[in-house]
Amino acid sequence: MRLFLFGYGFSGRALARRLAAKGWQVAATHRDVEGAGRIAADGAQPVDLADRAALVRALAQTQALLVTAPPGPDGCPGLNALVGPMAEAGAFPDWTGYLSTTGVYGDRHGGWVTEQSRLAAQSIEGARRVGAERDWLEVGRGMGLTVAIFRLPGIYGPGRSAFDRLRAGRAQRIAAPGQVFSRIHVDDLATGLEASIGRPRAGGVYNLCDDEPAPNSEVIAYAAQLLGMAPPPEIPLAEAGLSGPALRFYAESKRVSNARAKAELGWRPAYPTYREGLAAVLAAGG
Repeated sequence: MRLFLFGYGFSGRALARRLAAKGWQVAATHRDVEGAGRIAADGAQPVDLADRAALVRALAQTQALLVTAPPGPDGCPGLNALVGPMAEAGAFPDWTGYLSTTGVYGDRHGGWVTEQSRLAAQSIEGARRVGAERDWLEVGRGMGLTVAIFRLPGIYGPGRSAFDRLRAGRAQRIAAPGQVFSRIHVDDLATGLEASIGRPRAGGVYNLCDDEPAPNSEVIAYAAQLLGMAPPPEIPLAEAGLSGPALRFYAESKRVSNARAKAELGWRPAYPTYREGLAAVLAAGG
């Protein structure tokens, strides 16, 4: 079996490692020599995005395709780069996954959202994700592909967690009354994607997240406790000096339901709250 990744970042690499350990072959796109080196160092096949013939060859052998790159002003770069070579290769993967964001739901004032909730993105980034989801589902229907969409909250894991910010002195405990958000450990994301590969459904849309939405200040305080550090003092949102994207993030508050992924895919997060997840990151040396 062969996995093809458009974008070899934190999420894609986690899935690649999981499937490679089970005997899958992995190929991933790159744009430069440095990117090719990272892919090859993990035992995967680098595929140059500028080499159409190489794309066609790789896609012709693909059973599972995952697109992780965010959309830009011209839409999803994965869609723009891959549809032509897929058609040329006569490629029909058993499963095509697209990583989106729970930002497509916008602000729900702390209320719950499901995959059937109205999409109400409040940022340019969120609106672009809505468009990319629509485009992938339309291409899936048009080409007969089994496309699934995964709406993700904040992703954390070894090398990308509250611990890194605390150790660097950059962690802030921001007091934003009523503001909560969901998150997911990168390994739980990988197992959710693997579960979907095992049960592909055309047009499937899934929230992959933990079971306990929580405020930023609570998570930072717990991470500091695990490190044996005094937590940074809480500061009001207005005094945090956040950039535009971060401010937009704190303008939204919602609780994301993962019930559909559990029911349809048989998936359960190994780290159902940030507490188990952070403990695992620390145990892994993160």
